[in-house]
Amino acid sequence: MSDDEVRYQVDGAVATITLNRPAARNALTTDMKNWLLDAVRRSASDRAVRAVILTGAGQAFCAGQDLREHAESLSAGGSPLDTVREHYNPIVTCLATMPKPVIAALPGVAAGAGAAFAFACDFRLAARRASLVMAFSKVGLSADSGASWTLQRLVGMAKAAELLMLAEPVTAEQALAMGLLTRVVDDDALAADAADFAGRLAAGPTAAYAAIKEGLLFAAGHGLIAALGKEAELQCRLGETGDHKSATAAFVNKEQPTYRGS
Repeated sequence: MSDDEVRYQVDGAVATITLNRPAARNALTTDMKNWLLDAVRRSASDRAVRAVILTGAGQAFCAGQDLREHAESLSAGGSPLDTVREHYNPIVTCLATMPKPVIAALPGVAAGAGAAFAFACDFRLAARRASLVMAFSKVGLSADSGASWTLQRLVGMAKAAELLMLAEPVTAEQALAMGLLTRVVDDDALAADAADFAGRLAAGPTAAYAAIKEGLLFAAGHGLIAALGKEAELQCRLGETGDHKSATAAFVNKEQPTYRGS
C-alpha cells in the first residue's frame, strides 16, 4: 500500500480510499492500480469496516487511464491493455460484489475507467462541479471496467450507446436527471455529506445490504423463476441472523434497532 498516491483510512466502521494524484486528475498509473486493488480488497475483507467511500483528491474523481504511461508502453511495443484483465476487472468485481455498501464521492470529473469505477459502486454522490465522460471512443477503444454492463442498467441501452459512442461530457445535474447519480451537493459539502451518508449505512443492517447486492447481481443475469429462488435462499439465510431477530423484536416493542451485521 502507498500512503501517497492511494490513501486508505478507517474512521470507525467506514473505510475511505482516496486516489491522490490531483495534479494529474488522479489518472491511473500501473502502480496506482495495484495499490487501489489492494485497498479495495482490504476494505472488503476487513470485518470491522461496514461501509466504504471511494473518492479522489483535489477537484477530480479519476480521469481514467494515465495516457502518458499508456503511450510510452505502446511506443515500447508493450501490451498496455492487459491492464483490463490484470487491474480494472478485479477492481470492479471487488467493488460490485463486496458484502458492504460502497459510495463513490465525486469531487470533479470522472472519465473512462474512473467513471466506470463509480458506476460499479452502490451509490454515487457528486459535487456540482463534477462531470462524467465515457472517453473510451475518443482514443479508439471500446468500454471497459464493466461500463458496458453497468451503464445500460443505469440509463438503458440507447442512452448507454449514446454516452459511449459520442463521448460527450455530462454535467452533474444532467447525470442526476438520467439516474447516474444518487444526489448532487455543493462542492464544499461533498466530503462531509459522503461521510454522513457512509456513517448512516455503516450503522444500518449491513447483512441485509450484502444480500441485496448479491440478489441484484444474480437477478441481472437470470430469469424471474431463478431470481425468485435466489430471493428465497437469501431470506432464509437472513432470517437466521441476529439483526433480523433483534430488529423484529425492536419493531414490536417500538424501539430503535441496533444492527451488528450478523
